[in-house]
Amino acid sequence: MSQWKRTRAACAGLLLVFLAWGLGAQPLPVAKPEQVGMSSQKLAKIGQVLKKEADDGSFRGAVVMVARKGKLVYQDAVGMQTVSAKMTPEAIFRIYSMTKPLVSVAAMMLVEDGTIQLTDPVSKYLPGFDKLQVSVATKNDAGATTYTLVPQERQMTVQDLLRHTSGLAYGEITQNAPVKEGLERAGVYRKDLDFDARNVTPDEEIAGMGKVPPGVPARHHLELQRVDRHARPRGGEGLGQAPGGFPVRTPVQAARHEGFRLLGCPAAKMPRLAESLEKDRFAGRPFPLIDVSAPPKNDSGGAGGVSTAADYLRFCQMMMNGGILDGKRVLSRTTVRLMTSDHLGGAMNLAMDPGMLLLGSKGYGFGLGFSVRLADGVAAVPGAAGEYMWAGYGGTYFWVDPKEQVTAVLMTQAASPQRAYFRKQVKQLVYQAITD
Repeated sequence: MSQWKRTRAACAGLLLVFLAWGLGAQPLPVAKPEQVGMSSQKLAKIGQVLKKEADDGSFRGAVVMVARKGKLVYQDAVGMQTVSAKMTPEAIFRIYSMTKPLVSVAAMMLVEDGTIQLTDPVSKYLPGFDKLQVSVATKNDAGATTYTLVPQERQMTVQDLLRHTSGLAYGEITQNAPVKEGLERAGVYRKDLDFDARNVTPDEEIAGMGKVPPGVPARHHLELQRVDRHARPRGGEGLGQAPGGFPVRTPVQAARHEGFRLLGCPAAKMPRLAESLEKDRFAGRPFPLIDVSAPPKNDSGGAGGVSTAADYLRFCQMMMNGGILDGKRVLSRTTVRLMTSDHLGGAMNLAMDPGMLLLGSKGYGFGLGFSVRLADGVAAVPGAAGEYMWAGYGGTYFWVDPKEQVTAVLMTQAASPQRAYFRKQVKQLVYQAITD
């Protein structure tokens, strides 16, 4: 077996343990907000504001959960889950890029096992990646952009994949024409549906991606981690309950792609999938979401996950606890610290830094799977240095603030241009409720 297949199988096994497919995990222990230094009255503003947004047609519905000091202190479900069903805390959401932190943790479990190293070149595991050329954009005297392929100065590494500096940006985001065209040829960029790279097998994807020139500068990246369908988990370790899973089969198009199913979903859970509005009120057009009822050809480790708010909150609390939840250790404290430290070091000097991408505000760097706050100030949202977060195209968002011991999750299904506004809105309302 090749190094690539052995590593893929190992990563798959770890991820299968890690994503043990709960979609209904036991919530965190519950406490009154006043017991952990928060105000019930002030937290209630969150539901009031989100209900008004749902009534105004900003999104069909939303679920929000807030924990402090390891205790669930607030949860609410507003609006509708589907056109005919009310939103409930048990609703299942497509989490898109919030899949990345889960897969990044699985990759770091491999680092802890000694299977891979962050400094390893990607070509050690993925054939063809040692011969990549880089697409460099320049402007000519007339102001037109031209692209030149040049030899790479160094090979991309595992660390580059995890900190999103590989240059293999999403086709939906990159303005680098050769990169966009290469991603479309590889089958991981579709003009008809945003962020759906699930229609190629892992081997087909790697073969195609090995011919795509990385672009400069780097921004938000297409993750290369994939889960092999034949792997088995290592025993006795993991999160216990699931922060998410792949895929959910709903009544819609339930018979398509019968050949692949990594993690099953009981039929009774199908009606719990939340849906988006037919048309976004801000853009005046629909934003269709991926069909997670159809088993994909690959697991889309960058955008293919689904989760409940409670499951993802447990994942956040595991990170807050330094890698432990319910007495089970998933990661070492030192690995959590490494993942949630800035790995850009200001060297990237991006016009669109991670904070601008997610919140419309500067002040964030990037670690290994998480955007990381660099200082108490600069960012135009509450929080503290060392906070980390990420979000999903479909309208989901989370953050972990170790200093204030706050974790929170917002779930909607609205891939709207106003996503950043609602993230900031909820964040502000959580912090204004802290009283100690």
